[in-house]
Amino acid sequence: MAYAEVLFFILRKEENGGLKERPLLSFTVCWVAGSAAACLFSGISLWLAWAGLLFLLVSMRVWVNMSWKQLVIFCLAISLSAGYWEWNEGRNLSHLPEALGRLLSELNETAVEAKGTIVSVVERDGDRVDFTMKLSELSLITEEDAASPDPRDEQDKRVHGELIMVQIKLLAEQEIAIAAEWRRGDQVSLNGVLEEPATARNYGGFDYRAYLHTQKIHWLLKSQGAENVQATAPDSWNPLMILRWNDKARAVLGAETDRLFQARHSGYMKGLVIGMQDDLDPDTFKQFSQLGLTHILAISGMHVAVYVGVLLFIFRRLRMTKETTLTVTLVLVPVYVLLTGAGPSIVRAGLMSMIALLAARVGMLKDGLNILAAAALVMLIWNPYMLLSVSFQLSFLVTLGLMVYVPLMDPLLSALPRWLKSAVSVTLVAQLVSFPLTIYYFNQFSLLSLVANLVFVPFITFIVLPLGTLALLLGRLWGDAAIFLAHITELLNNVTFYAVEWINGFAGGVLIWRSPSLLWIGVYYVLLYGLLYAAKLRVEARATPQYMEDETRPLAEIGLSVNKHGGFGGTGSAQYFLDEPKIVRWSGAIVLLSAVGLGLMLYKGYQSERQAGKGTISYLDIGQGDSILITTPKGAHILVDGGGTLNFGQKEEWRIRRSPFEVGAKVLVPLLKKRGIHRLDAIILTHGDQDHAGGLQAVMEAIPVSALLFNGTLADRESYMEMMRTALENNVQLYAVHQGMRLSPDDKTELSFLWPEEQDREGAASGSSMLNSIPLLEDQNHDSVVFRLEMNGRNFLFTGDMDLEAEEEIVQQALQKRINAGPVIDVLKVAHHGSKTSTGESWLQFWHPAAAVISAGVNNLYGHPKAEVLERLKANQAAIYRTDQQGEIQMRVRAEGIIVRHKLAEGAD
Repeated sequence: MAYAEVLFFILRKEENGGLKERPLLSFTVCWVAGSAAACLFSGISLWLAWAGLLFLLVSMRVWVNMSWKQLVIFCLAISLSAGYWEWNEGRNLSHLPEALGRLLSELNETAVEAKGTIVSVVERDGDRVDFTMKLSELSLITEEDAASPDPRDEQDKRVHGELIMVQIKLLAEQEIAIAAEWRRGDQVSLNGVLEEPATARNYGGFDYRAYLHTQKIHWLLKSQGAENVQATAPDSWNPLMILRWNDKARAVLGAETDRLFQARHSGYMKGLVIGMQDDLDPDTFKQFSQLGLTHILAISGMHVAVYVGVLLFIFRRLRMTKETTLTVTLVLVPVYVLLTGAGPSIVRAGLMSMIALLAARVGMLKDGLNILAAAALVMLIWNPYMLLSVSFQLSFLVTLGLMVYVPLMDPLLSALPRWLKSAVSVTLVAQLVSFPLTIYYFNQFSLLSLVANLVFVPFITFIVLPLGTLALLLGRLWGDAAIFLAHITELLNNVTFYAVEWINGFAGGVLIWRSPSLLWIGVYYVLLYGLLYAAKLRVEARATPQYMEDETRPLAEIGLSVNKHGGFGGTGSAQYFLDEPKIVRWSGAIVLLSAVGLGLMLYKGYQSERQAGKGTISYLDIGQGDSILITTPKGAHILVDGGGTLNFGQKEEWRIRRSPFEVGAKVLVPLLKKRGIHRLDAIILTHGDQDHAGGLQAVMEAIPVSALLFNGTLADRESYMEMMRTALENNVQLYAVHQGMRLSPDDKTELSFLWPEEQDREGAASGSSMLNSIPLLEDQNHDSVVFRLEMNGRNFLFTGDMDLEAEEEIVQQALQKRINAGPVIDVLKVAHHGSKTSTGESWLQFWHPAAAVISAGVNNLYGHPKAEVLERLKANQAAIYRTDQQGEIQMRVRAEGIIVRHKLAEGAD
C-alpha cells in the first residue's frame, strides 16, 4: 500500500524532532481533538471534555518541554476548533419551515414547486436519477393555490442557497435521453414532494439523515417523470462552469473506456483510472472488499504518486529547469484531482503533493508530518464535516501511520532482501494502522489481506494501471494500439479477478468483528507504537557497539540514547553511551507488555457483547417483514426469519439498478456483523413467504450458520430454492420442525415448538437430493412455525404468519390435553404483521400476553396493523410495540424482569 506517499517520492529529508520541531503538526492534532470533542459531546458534556483536553495539554507541557507560548497557541487551537464546529452546526439548519411558515412535521410529504441550480453530478441508476440542487425559490402547492394564485405568496419563496437532494423516478425508457442532458450548473424547475431523509431505525444501522446532514442537506425532493423537470443551460459564466466542463471531460473519458473495454472490465477500469465507480460490477467490488482491496478501486494517493512521478520524469527528460518542473507539476496536480472526482483521499494526496512541491520550489523542504498536518488543517477549515468521512479518516490515518511506524518497522525486517523489505514494511504497517477503522466501519477483516495487498497492489499499480491509462490516452490517436493494450489489460484483469476469487474461496479467511469503542481504538494505536518502538530499540541495541565516538556519558538512570532534539534514538551531533543490557531488558519488557496488551484487546474486541446472564431479543425493523434476533444468556445466536424485499412483477431491463436495495444484504447482514455475530447457531424460518425468507440468502452467504429449522415444506419460488441450495452447499443442517419438538441452546433457554403438526417426513437431512422429497406448499401461512421461548423464567411466543385456523387448533389441542396456559406469556409477536386473518380473541384470551410486538413496514400497502387487531390487543390490556412507529424493539431479559428500549423513541419501559 505504498500508494499513500507522494512525499516519499519528492522529499528525502525527514527530521527526528518531537512536538517542538513540528508546531504545525501539534496545532493540527489539537484542532482535530477540539473538533472531535464538539462532534461527540454537547452542553455540559462538551464543557467537561474541553476542560479535560486543556488539562491534558497543560500536563504534557513538562513532559515535552513546551513553552508557555506554544501552550497558549495549542489551547487556542482546541478552543477555536470546538467553537468553529459549533458555529457550523448552528448554521447547518433547514430554513424551509421558517420560509414557508410551516412546522417541520407539516412540511413532510408536502407537494412543492422548486427552482434552483444543479450543483452536483447528475447520476442515473436504472429508473432513478439523483442530483443535488441549490434552491432559489420554493413554494407550496395546494388546491387553493392552483385555483387562485396569490401574488403575495411570492414572499414565501425566499429560500436562497439551501441544498436539497432531488430524486427523479423515470417513467419510460425514452426519458433516459432527456435525463442525460441534465448537467451541473443547469437552472431547473420541477414539482415534487418534500420528504425528510430516513433516520436509522435499528441500533447501529446506517443513518441516512445524519449522513446528509454532513453534506448540509436536510430534505429530499421526490418527483416522477423526466418531463416534470424543466432544465436550461446557464447563459453566463460562473464558477460552476469549471466543474461542468470537468464533468463533461469525465463523461468523455468514461465513454472512451466503454468503447475500449468490455462491460465488466470497463467498470473496473473507470474506477481504477478516473475514479468513476458507478459502473463497477457489484460482485467484483464484493470480492475486492472481502480481501481489503477496495482502496485499489478508488483514486487515492497511489495515483497522485504515479501521476506526479511521471510528470517529473517527463519534464526532466525535456531538460526543463528544476524550478519550471516543480511549478508546472504544481499547476497540473489540481487538474488531475478534479478530473478524478476530488474525493477526500485524492484531495488529501493532492494537497500534500502541492505543498511539498511549493516547499521544494522555494527551497524550504519540511518533513512529511508537517505537510500532512497542513493538508488536514486546510480540509477541516474548508469543511469541518470532513472529519466524519470514512475516506478522510482512513486516508490520513494510513498516511500518518506510514510516516510514523515504517521507520520503526524497517529494522525488524532487516533479514529480508532490500527490494522486499520496503514493500513488506509499508504493506504490513498499512494493514496494522487501518485495521481498527476497518473493523469499526466494515466489521470484517481478512486474514489474507496482507498477502493480497502485497501481491496485487504493485501488480495493479505498476502494470495494469499504466497499461489501462495508456490505452485510454491512445484511444483517439492510435486506435489499433489502444485496442491491443486494452486487450492485454483485460487479460491481466482476468488473472486478477480469478486470483481474488480463488483466495476468497478459503473458508475462515474473513473474520467478523463488532464495532470497537473509540477508547479501544486509541489504546490499540498506543500499544502498537510501544510494541514497535521497543522492538526497534531492542534490535538496534543488540547490533550497536558498546562505545560510540564523540562526546559520551552514561545514562545509568534509563539506559537510553538521547539525540540533540530531545527524542530517543535518531542521529545527532552528540551520541551518548549505550547501556546495551539495560536497553535490552527494558525494551524486552515493553515488547512483552505491549504484545500481551494487544493480544488481550484483540481477544476482547473479537468477542460478541458479553451477556452477563441476560438474554436479548431484538425485533429488527426490516420494513414489511419479520426478522428477530435472539441471543441467549450463554451467548447462542438464533435468527428468526430474515425479512425480504417484495418484488411486484418483473421489471423492465432498463429499470433494474446496479445494486438494488435488498433487505438481507443492505440491512440485516450489516446489523449482524456490527454486533459481532461470527456464527448463527440456528436460523428458524417460520415459512417460505418472501418477506420472511428473502433476506436469508445474503445472510448465509456472509455469515456461517449451523442449522436451519423450517416448517418441512418448500415454496415454489426460485429465490427460495436458491436459498435452500446455498444452505446445503454451506453444510447447514436442515431440520423440519413440528409440534412437540424442543430445543435447548443453554440451561437458561428452551424453545418449545407448537406448530405445524407432525407429518411423515425426515427430521434432519443433508444433501441436495433431499429437496426433491420435500413437498411444495403454495399457501405457507397456515403452516408457519410457531414456538414458545422460555428464557430466564420469562416467556415469549413467536407466530410467523399463522392464521386463525392454526390458532384455534393449537388452543383446542392444548385444552384437550388439559393444559391451562394461564397468564404465562410475557410478550407475543403478533402474527402476520397485525393482519385481521390472525390474533383472534380466543388466542389472546388463552395466552393473556402482557405485551405484543408488531413487525410492519412504514406506510405499507396492506394497511398493517389492522384497527380491529389493535383494538383486541388493547381490550386485553397488552402493551403494544410497533416497528413501523418505534423502529427496532430490543428486550433485555433477566429473571427479575424485562427491560425494553426502542430506537425511535429512546427510553426504557
